Amino acid sequence: MPGTDGGDKGANLGATFDAASELYQRARPEYPTALIDTVVEITGVRAGDRLLEIGCATGKATLPLARRGFRIICIEPGSNLAAAARKNLAPFEDVRIVEARFEDWQLPDGMRFDLVFAATAWHWVDPQVRYQRAWHALRPGRHLAFWDALHVLPEDGDPFFIDIQDIYDEIGEGLPPGTASPRPGELPDRRDEIEASRLFEVVDVRHYDWEVVYDADGYIDLLNTFSGHILMQPWQRDRLYTEIRRRLAERPDGRLRRHWGAVLNIGRRRD
Repeated sequence: MPGTDGGDKGANLGATFDAASELYQRARPEYPTALIDTVVEITGVRAGDRLLEIGCATGKATLPLARRGFRIICIEPGSNLAAAARKNLAPFEDVRIVEARFEDWQLPDGMRFDLVFAATAWHWVDPQVRYQRAWHALRPGRHLAFWDALHVLPEDGDPFFIDIQDIYDEIGEGLPPGTASPRPGELPDRRDEIEASRLFEVVDVRHYDWEVVYDADGYIDLLNTFSGHILMQPWQRDRLYTEIRRRLAERPDGRLRRHWGAVLNIGRRRD
């Protein structure tokens, strides 16, 4: 939803992130430590266990788990993102980056995992096969965990995102009439989808919300990692970004507050 400041227009646009590999690591937010703690606690994984990550990008979610001593194979279809992940994760000998689509990747003979996880990537995987492929990659009774980082707007949130909608409308990237921004705790979960797969049972669903403060440069860097903004015409980005800079320059601190939300979905493999 570009008009909300940066969503994604469709799953077939996942490859556009590869063009933003240099920005992704610094511009995208860190995931809450509490979220990572919950993944480890609920799934019961321990240092030395084998993890499979789907769509690691530059390693935003990989790093905190690598630091805990897990052996991780990361599947990343974007060549530039995969190269950035190898650089960021080079200190960890037990982390390996594989450049491939999860739908096409061949599971090594005899290898099974204690956890399959995806951070802001599960929705890019073909829904016709993603649960089946995750099920086959897991050891019996082990877990699948996935979450997305999305924009939420609390009642006391920064009005900047509502105010800037006139520019999105002007450049032809506005939201459909009646579109509402989700509040913290209101993002949809995937429990019904998990149960409908008949391959996993839901064991935990939790919401996380956090705030990041951006200056104009940092915020524009963030927007340039969203597929909807990457695919804009240059004149559209120039008009939008010029106005963002102008409006933030009028603020005493030159900054905006952006609230993030994530829903952590954890399922256990049915045997």
